[in-house]
Amino acid sequence: MITIQEAKTKKELTEFIKFPFKLYKDNKYWVPPIIVDELETFDKTKNPAFENAEAYFYLAYKNNEIVGRITAIINWSEVKDQQKKKVRFGWFDVIDDVEVTKALLEKVYELGRKNNLEHVEGPMGFSNLDKVGILTEGFNEIGTMITWYNLPYYASHFEQLGYQKEKEYIESKFPFSNVKPELFEKANELVKRRYQLRPLNFKTTKEVMPHVDKMFDLFNESYASLSSFVAISDVQKEYFKKKYISFINPEFIKFVEDKDHNIVAFSIVMPSFSEALQKSKGKLFPFGFLHLLKAKNKSKDMIFYLIGVHPEYQNKAVTAIIFNEYYHTFKEKGVVNCFRTPELADNLAVQNLWKHFGPEVHKRRCTFLKQL
Repeated sequence: MITIQEAKTKKELTEFIKFPFKLYKDNKYWVPPIIVDELETFDKTKNPAFENAEAYFYLAYKNNEIVGRITAIINWSEVKDQQKKKVRFGWFDVIDDVEVTKALLEKVYELGRKNNLEHVEGPMGFSNLDKVGILTEGFNEIGTMITWYNLPYYASHFEQLGYQKEKEYIESKFPFSNVKPELFEKANELVKRRYQLRPLNFKTTKEVMPHVDKMFDLFNESYASLSSFVAISDVQKEYFKKKYISFINPEFIKFVEDKDHNIVAFSIVMPSFSEALQKSKGKLFPFGFLHLLKAKNKSKDMIFYLIGVHPEYQNKAVTAIIFNEYYHTFKEKGVVNCFRTPELADNLAVQNLWKHFGPEVHKRRCTFLKQL
């Protein structure tokens, strides 16, 4: 018999977070989160996402053992401002038993029907900066700190339960040796002159901080046309600024500004923390932070996390400036591999940016949708 219980206390939420540690215990591709970090994400008093969202955390039990988990989420900005009558689900993990998946999803349907919502979609987090999608290809590739990993049976559970694939995302990689500077050096000089633009590079986090609010404003503007986009609020900007910006190597944050000091493009790249997180086993102490620090300073794998260009400057080769700056930084650091985080498969504009580097699609993932 399967029973579902809501996780409310810190102890229950810790069990919720730890379930995939057990599920993927000997899996060399799964990358664990930092437990205290996940607890903060689920804390209504700390995560500003709860200003515009509500979430409920459920655990599935069979023979007194945890066999699955799910989060039922309503993003009220999405429902009210965009008129998308959608209930989301995320942080979904389960043993290979479709009945457990079905029982967990019933809790999501209950929340949706109670609020007169029309369809369910997932897995996805509270906002666009959270993890998204179930892996459908690339099960033998190591995950990243900003994606969920899963086994092939997840997708088959959804298909058995009448779900349709909704949004598809691709992830690709290319060796840094594929990057030929002559592809963007000329365009870099031309674009800088024509539009009176200049790159901003940073050596310290203190130098980055005064520009971060403008970067988030540009993020909201440049991603607004994507179908799944929900803008980041001012309170969320402050939260992400404190939580993430100080953690990112300043030399991997690149901005492009115009003559009036407006930011017209930005990009954030991070070293791969995957192996460091695996060694840390979800804990910062006693040695977890040392593994992360080593990866931050020594990793030769780089992950392109975010890239955004102001709508007025899209299709004007402004990314040539960004690529030129990264080329010199990566060369200096001895970077070997470049990875791209999930991008919508139908976002051809962003895929076009990378075509000269011979990217290989090595993972696919998607969200699943069902009418209530």
